[in-house]
Amino acid sequence: MTIQVLPEQLINQIAAGEVVERPATVVKELVENSLDAGACAIEVELEAGGLNLIRVRDDGGGIARDQLALALTRHATSKISLLDDLERVASFGFRGEALPSILSVSRLALTSRREIDQHGWKVAGSGLLDDGSPQPAAHPPGTTIEVRDLFFNTPARRKFMKAEGTEFRHVDQALRRLALTRFDLRLRLSHNGRRSFELAQAEGDTARAARIAAVCGDEFLANAVTIDEQRLGLRLWGWVALPSFGRAQADLQFLYVNGRNVRDKLLAHALRRAYHDVMHSQRHPAFVLFLELDPARVDVNVHPQKTEVRFRDASVVHDFLFGAVHQLLRRIRPEPGQHHRVEFEAPAFSTPDPVQSSVPLSYGRNVSTPSWPVREASGASGSAWPLYRAGFAEPEMPAALNATEDAPLGRAIAQIRGVFVLAENRHGLVLVDAHAAHERVLYERLKLQLAADGIASQRLLLPEVIRVGGAEADQLEAQFESLRRFGLILDRAGPESITVRAVPALLIKADLAALLRTLCGGADDAESAEHFNEALDAQHRILADIACRAAIKANRRLTVPEMDALLRDMEQTPNAGQCNHGRPTWVQIDADALDRLFLRGR
Repeated sequence: MTIQVLPEQLINQIAAGEVVERPATVVKELVENSLDAGACAIEVELEAGGLNLIRVRDDGGGIARDQLALALTRHATSKISLLDDLERVASFGFRGEALPSILSVSRLALTSRREIDQHGWKVAGSGLLDDGSPQPAAHPPGTTIEVRDLFFNTPARRKFMKAEGTEFRHVDQALRRLALTRFDLRLRLSHNGRRSFELAQAEGDTARAARIAAVCGDEFLANAVTIDEQRLGLRLWGWVALPSFGRAQADLQFLYVNGRNVRDKLLAHALRRAYHDVMHSQRHPAFVLFLELDPARVDVNVHPQKTEVRFRDASVVHDFLFGAVHQLLRRIRPEPGQHHRVEFEAPAFSTPDPVQSSVPLSYGRNVSTPSWPVREASGASGSAWPLYRAGFAEPEMPAALNATEDAPLGRAIAQIRGVFVLAENRHGLVLVDAHAAHERVLYERLKLQLAADGIASQRLLLPEVIRVGGAEADQLEAQFESLRRFGLILDRAGPESITVRAVPALLIKADLAALLRTLCGGADDAESAEHFNEALDAQHRILADIACRAAIKANRRLTVPEMDALLRDMEQTPNAGQCNHGRPTWVQIDADALDRLFLRGR
């Protein structure tokens, strides 16, 4: 076996396999270089999804004539020169591999001019740089890079490219992610001669919110709260969507570390934990978040495309991110002027048709409000009368609130279909899902009890023997002691049966067999053991199940004092905007929407 040095072009093509995945990665590398060059305006033009042409123009600092050829040489960069620089990287591209890698698989032309130069200079090549020296070229201050016929000399790679429309969408998404790294940047994208989007500079809060809406959509912005937390040398700022805005896919998750868009497992875990008891496990949160810290505390050189990072003090960063978002979500209280506002479409002005009068009107979320104010908690949750105490005499309740009083959820009026509470506040009408709201109230109380002395239990007058599988019985028996903290006192009654002697007072009339099945989850379920370990998440899952089973059920008739008590509890309960599964607990129908519904003032 003979050892030989590989040709330069083959070396660059191997590097291109790491850097140049598709047209979108080329655009990302070129635009990041423009940002590092101080560009304030960038224009991207594509043909055939970027496979035929990628042209990136910027108004950055430009490249000197004698530096142009060097820019297309591997490991040549202006961004680091010492090991200390590598440990404090604050730029995007810094390893000097992108341009030579792109050149190795395309026909590339680089034209640039500095402000102090009379004209620009151009170098070009196909796979390799041409032998000729830079040629004069007319060009404004800044840089233009043209990449034509991507993968022309590696046809096997080109065969793996998707359809033109698919490749263009990847470029569009990559640019939208980059658009959030610099709000002062003017960015334009064109495809096959047609403009796709153009973003102006975004200076000030209003303009920034407008850019967020342009990239993420108006609905995201209408369901988001702002965050700005600083401590321990870390800063987290941006927009966090409410749990009720949970997505079927993780398609609205933008996380930046020192301006660099990353996909980091540590940070992703912290954010999942922040949402863990306010969002359904199959839904995904949405956010645009910027984490800032000393570049020396983060290593961005652990992935070829620099989409992953490594933190020097990972646990501190994780806990900071989790704590900031978790506490933000807990602080949100009902604020009707900015919550789930239902906007009805006004019917066409015509003579009412009795046959059609029962057809439901369409509705949707009002997206006119850019973000939510955060209403701070005003104390521990709890009302004068716990709703779950069925069978107890009702205490005297205070006089009913007037709609004009400063109670966010107003006063109860009626119950609809045995499910929803209808209330009136000074903004209009409020609809509350009684079960979902009560579930959240109970869940938060149970968490407080568990954190204190454990959950009080109530002994059954007649212990109940429940048959389960042998493996399930073994699983439960191994956790008898830990389950006592949750108010569950169990004994082994036989090889395939469990005796329930005491349960939390909330579950005195619950289906105990169903409760045990939920706690087990089946002996073959690898995740079922998580219900019994001492981790906080596992404990909360048990509490969430208890709260769900104990909460008000559909078709239970509530009195007005009971409904008012629920509203007051919601106003004092953390995370009251959504139940434990992430469903919204209430919506606001404001007076303007009601006026439009009946054509008042028209």
